[in-house]
Amino acid sequence: QSAIFNFQSLLTVILLLICTCAYIRSLAPSLLDKNKSGLLGIFWKCARIGERKSSYVAVCCVVMAFSILFVQ
Repeated sequence: QSAIFNFQSLLTVILLLICTCAYIRSLAPSLLDKNKSGLLGIFWKCARIGERKSSYVAVCCVVMAFSILFVQ
């Protein structure tokens, strides 16, 4: 199945997108800050979520990792 139709895979992709965007923004802020609107603005928004809600995102990543490693 693709990640679109499997809910757990979709959540994993979204979490990885948020974490990756936040990491890229920490290394090169100008790369994401110039695209705050439009289609590429999604990456800037994901970076902001990763920065502001970092404790919640970290908990979700740990729960997802536990779920993937031990439940499946």
